Amino acid sequence: MGENNTYDAIVIGSGISGGWAAKELTEKGLKTIMLERGRNIEHIKDYTSPTKDPWEFPHAGGRTQQMIQDYPVLKRDYPLNEKNLGYWVNEKESPYTEIKRFDWYRGYHVGGRSLMWGRQSYRLGDLDFEANAKDGFGVDWPIRYNDIAPWYSYVEKFAGISGNKDGLSVLPDGEFMPPMPMNVVEKDYAERLKKSQFGGKRHFIMGRTANITVPHNGRVNCQYQNRCWEGCNFGAYFSTQSATLPAAVKTGNLTVRPFSIVTKILYDKDTKKAKGVEIIDAETNQTYEFYAKVVFVCASALNSTWVLMNSATDVWEGGLGSSSGELGNNLMDHHLGVGASGRVEGYLDKTIYGRRANGIYVPRFVNVSDDTKKRDYVRGFGYQGGAGRGRAWRSEEEKFVGGTFKDAICEPGDWSFGFGGFGEILPYHENHVKLDKDKKDKWGLPVLAFDAEIKENEIKMRHDMQYEMKEMLESIGVKDVNIWNNVYGLGQGIHEMGTARMGRDPKTSVLNGNNQVWDALNVFVTDGAAMTSSGCVNPSLTYMALTARAVDFAVSELKKGNL
Repeated sequence: MGENNTYDAIVIGSGISGGWAAKELTEKGLKTIMLERGRNIEHIKDYTSPTKDPWEFPHAGGRTQQMIQDYPVLKRDYPLNEKNLGYWVNEKESPYTEIKRFDWYRGYHVGGRSLMWGRQSYRLGDLDFEANAKDGFGVDWPIRYNDIAPWYSYVEKFAGISGNKDGLSVLPDGEFMPPMPMNVVEKDYAERLKKSQFGGKRHFIMGRTANITVPHNGRVNCQYQNRCWEGCNFGAYFSTQSATLPAAVKTGNLTVRPFSIVTKILYDKDTKKAKGVEIIDAETNQTYEFYAKVVFVCASALNSTWVLMNSATDVWEGGLGSSSGELGNNLMDHHLGVGASGRVEGYLDKTIYGRRANGIYVPRFVNVSDDTKKRDYVRGFGYQGGAGRGRAWRSEEEKFVGGTFKDAICEPGDWSFGFGGFGEILPYHENHVKLDKDKKDKWGLPVLAFDAEIKENEIKMRHDMQYEMKEMLESIGVKDVNIWNNVYGLGQGIHEMGTARMGRDPKTSVLNGNNQVWDALNVFVTDGAAMTSSGCVNPSLTYMALTARAVDFAVSELKKGNL
């Protein structure tokens, strides 16, 4: 093969979780190979678009009819554009089956979706870790907030999270850099909310984001370009390329192998452990094997589950980790596309400079201890949004051309204030993925088939997500408030979770409290697949903390000879 095939550790995937696994394993002295199914993307060198102005793109950064034809899934929402089209999966090469609609937005390259993520970074709290046990949906998390809190702190300090310590029980504070500032309308209306009929029970807080606001570990602070998902030449937001990969490379213990599609984990029946993985080289179609003492599966939730399903099928028909009957089940996301917005009077002598890569967050306030309203659903939601100032030429009656048009679009209009909700989806056993062995990808591998949907609990929650925000905005003086509730397809939140959940019992879960696969304890799954419930906050910070925690445990167990 012309390359070493034996290491201390194997990491499958190079996104947010895979990058953290590689960093932690190599810094603890383990010779590690990180296998990425797609191409390499080098930090700065391969970011081709963020320095271009809109007129330098053939179609001003938008989408073409050919793109719409070639990307039937990506076209369903905002990700389809020519600025970073190369970061998204070729859907013809990597198809999937939709028994029910599922919007699967993927990035197959070094860094994965750490290059394109929204960067909102929040901790789950005991409200979330205790939810399943209290209301009976799903199984109990095997950990509580106190188990993961030190690891949240650990990853926040390295990643660089900007935000305020807001002192809210529903949203634990973290280790923050100085926050990005609210604009004048947001500040004033946040104060109005405190004095409103809600009596301080609801809050507008500054978003907590993985954009650094001061220089950090050789990275330059955010320059307010708001073009993060094209790749940041300053390294101002957390990604594998800007943060974890350089740290891992610095150790001299890391090998990165792109174009390496892991097809299965190699399971040893005698030791009841994994001995390595098999890959297909995506460029040559040659098959290789790599061996290691420990395997971290971090391919993103659904691809990680695919790998498990395709492994050890001679022992378990459903694949490695399927002995509980839960592998592939309990698929979750966050439902969105629902909210309210309106017009703000005044402030016409104020404007905004720069493009802040962040917004305002409204933490969950329903089904919490001080919520006195009776709800006909469980769990809750938060909101993301903010205030901004548009252009004055929006009226349909105004028809401008030439110089008049240019003058018109330079005139600022009214301020507006609005929010979209992110709601929790319950871990329904019947929401699942499975292998479709009748449909193959470019490399002849079976694809995933999706059979999942939101149910009555989420539909009822969506009603509240509109009208609660409408009431809040009107209570603080926002005018002409309108609501919306768009068609939502599972997966559209790009927060896919579950399908290889953690738990306390091998009969009802795929992983234990240390993210080990019950059926092979030297295999760890630390990405979204491990989630036992979804909460209503963006989940990536939790993946980082779970990964760092699991690596610490794995290395300790290796030293003890237990793995």
